[in-house]
Parts: sequence; structure tokens; C-alpha cells
Amino acid sequence: MKELSTKNNLQILHEDNHIIVVNKRVGDIVQGDKTGDKPLSEVVKEYIKDKYNKPGEVFLGVVHRLDRPTTGIVVFARTSKALTRLNEMFSARETQKTYWAIVKNKPEKAAATLVHFLKRNEKNNTSKAHLKEVPDSKLAKLDYKIFKELTNYFALEIDLHTGRHHQIRAQLAAIGCPIKGDLKYGFDRSNPDGGIHLHARKLVFIHPVTKDRIEIIAPTPKNSVWDAV
Repeated sequence: MKELSTKNNLQILHEDNHIIVVNKRVGDIVQGDKTGDKPLSEVVKEYIKDKYNKPGEVFLGVVHRLDRPTTGIVVFARTSKALTRLNEMFSARETQKTYWAIVKNKPEKAAATLVHFLKRNEKNNTSKAHLKEVPDSKLAKLDYKIFKELTNYFALEIDLHTGRHHQIRAQLAAIGCPIKGDLKYGFDRSNPDGGIHLHARKLVFIHPVTKDRIEIIAPTPKNSVWDAV
């Protein structure tokens, strides 16, 4: 895996003519929103423009997003052809996404499949997990397993079957295991950096143009808990 450092503080995990994959940091927003803060997409555009001396506007397509307090893999498309195919791939769930999460409470089972119906609350930007279907809810499914026991925490590996709003955060909270630092979903205190210990660790997909199998692994942020993992 090739990693590059840039003057924009970007950690590039993969780069070719059609796609660019970066390791998102805590607090980065993937795409512009009402906060008006500079999004990661703009930082990546600047990096491409600078590196390749591109005149005019740089094309960059946002394929998927990560929550602002979350870290890890984000894929951008550098061509419209790649964007169309990646959009189809992600919406058809033809990608394999693996996340790591740190929780304080030990799940009842060391490994399990969680199935809930998530209902989104637009007002406070949360999702609530229900065991049975309720109006306007969407099916949410994931597999988790404990892969390491730390001194005060448990490290979980999560494979997503669906991609719902705040899915991992809401489903883990529903089984009494909110993610470290996630005040919104019931953890008792925030992390110093304002982030949560949820990391998009691995992504496997077929390259939209070359058709090669791409496997990306994102290093975890530098802090004592992740370092222990």
C-alpha cells in the first residue's frame, strides 16, 4: 500500500487516473454543508490541481461520505466515467466495507449479526434503532465481532450489509455498547478531539475502469486507545 504525505496534510491511500482514496481525519467534512467549513473534497481538488499543474476547474466526484467525527477511508472519483460506475457499485452494495469501533461495554455475544429498523430524526440528526419495523424506518444489518480486549475497552470489527444514516453508531448503542466519545448515542464523555472511535478500516472493490481488485487499508489515528489496538 502506497502512502503519500502532502502539504495539505492529506494521507493518500491510493491514487490513479480515475480514483483517489484518502484517510479522513476527525473533524473533516467530506462535502460542503451548512457550516461553511472547507470540505475534504476541496482539499483533494487543490492537491490534484497543484500536483498535476491543472488549469481551470478540477473534476472530483464524491462517491460516499463518512460522519464528521469518524475517521478512515473515503473514495473520490477523478473522472465522470469512474463516478458513474462507483455510484452504481456503492448503491448496489458491491463493495466490502470493514469498520473498527471501540466500545466500553462488552457486547453480550463475542460475535453476532445485528438487525434493526432505523428511523431517522432530521431535527437532531440521529437515527433510532427499532427491533420491529416502524413507519419510515429502513432495514439495517451488520456483523460484528470482538477482535481485541483492551484494558478498559473492547475493539470490534464490523462488516456492513446496509448503509444507513449513523447505522453503526445507532445499532451498537441499541445493544448497550455506544462508541467511545459518541455523546450523541449515549457514551458518557466526549473525546478530547471531538471525534469518536469509529474508523473505516478496510474497503475492497473492483476498480471502475481497470476492473482490478482494489483493497485499501487505512491506518488508525494516533492516540493511546487506537495505539493499543
